Amino acid sequence: MSEYRVERDSMGEVQVPAEAYYGAQTQRAVENFPISGWRLPGPMIQAMGLVKFAAARANYDLGKLTGSGMNPLTEHDVECLSKACREVADGGLADQFPIDVFQTGSGTSSNMNVNEVISNRAIELAGGDRFAEKKTIHPNDHVNMGQSTNDTFPTAIHVAVGIEIKERLIPALQRLRDSLQEKATAWDQLIKIGRTHLMDATPLRLGQEIGGFVRQIDLSIGRAQSAIAAVCELPVGGTAVGTGINTHPEFGRRVSEILASETNIDFVEAENHFEANAQRDGLVECHGQLKCIAQTLFNVSNNIRWLGSGPRCGFFELKLPSRQPGSSIMPGKVNPVMCESMMQLNARVVGNDACITMSGATGGNFQLNIMMPVMAQTTLESIHLLSAGTEAFVDFCVAELEANPEACEAAVEQSLSMCTSLNPLIGYDMAAKLAKEAFATGKTIRELCREKGILPEETLTEALDPMSMTEPHE
Repeated sequence: MSEYRVERDSMGEVQVPAEAYYGAQTQRAVENFPISGWRLPGPMIQAMGLVKFAAARANYDLGKLTGSGMNPLTEHDVECLSKACREVADGGLADQFPIDVFQTGSGTSSNMNVNEVISNRAIELAGGDRFAEKKTIHPNDHVNMGQSTNDTFPTAIHVAVGIEIKERLIPALQRLRDSLQEKATAWDQLIKIGRTHLMDATPLRLGQEIGGFVRQIDLSIGRAQSAIAAVCELPVGGTAVGTGINTHPEFGRRVSEILASETNIDFVEAENHFEANAQRDGLVECHGQLKCIAQTLFNVSNNIRWLGSGPRCGFFELKLPSRQPGSSIMPGKVNPVMCESMMQLNARVVGNDACITMSGATGGNFQLNIMMPVMAQTTLESIHLLSAGTEAFVDFCVAELEANPEACEAAVEQSLSMCTSLNPLIGYDMAAKLAKEAFATGKTIRELCREKGILPEETLTEALDPMSMTEPHE
């Protein structure tokens, strides 16, 4: 058998790998864009399959596939077309999508790649010859019916992003939130010193500190939900420039409703198709929320890294799990590797936001944004990094965190900021003098107060009770 077969498109003949499900237009794109070796992410291809499934159902319900246009399909053909779309949506035929991310800016190459694969697979399912020159289930006339790349490719981006945030990122964040909450509850009575400007501050409970992280993740979950909301309007139905040429007036609404039903996400037809085709502002907004989540995760992981520093010459108020040897030269050294991994991946997401922002701002000329493939790849990469990184951080760090009560409590009595609770009793100025003298002499605030007889012992004990300093008082 020959290694290649000859396929034809409007530009002439091209050699295609003999057994490939794709055709001439895909092969031309493979040859034109030998750029990065990065293919579109799997979730994007699967979303395109789901969009094609919804389009086929809508066109069938509208009588378009079987009753009008050229080469009407049989009921059996329509069933096979839907099955082929489903296969792609479920991750099948994944090796049949070879086009580089850095391709035509609308995603036409990848749209036609999907159309060709679904067409040939549907023909095969229907019992036909997928290698025949005449396509009984045609990639343009049937798979792409009522569509343009310009509306279906961005629709698929929104669908892929919405699904990945809903099914991967939010559950990962919820796991992190619950794991931190478990620690916050367990450590609620453990007193430690607070720090502001990296300097000693007043006491707080370790559970309160970790509880602050919990709230950060709660807010991040809300931001992830807002990120989904930002991409819920779908461009489908606008076709080439937003006018809806060559599609049924109800097509966009019907496809959006099917996609909403399939994903349990509140997808709707775009309110204005000219905006929806030309601009990717919703995607820029979506990734902005992802960037905020990334800086939150960076902050939380970095704080945990600092709290675990030591074990003898740092804070060591948290005991981080030992994951691997930390040095090629220093025996016995163990590093906070999971925190560092999280910080790096979140830095990448923050950097990705610059790509998304620039693509959204400069790519939407007139009736089309021409930066969509890289926007799809970059956004989905960010979601993947945030999701996988958070899962690993829970499994290999947070779940095994332990408190170090001795280290937490040791610094409290030595803190010069203990004098803060004396302000209402002796005034700020005198308290400041005590702090400076305590630092100069190495004595504690309690010791100086007793030496100088500044307050009765009962009043002093009550005022310098670290636990009472962790809550407001009348």
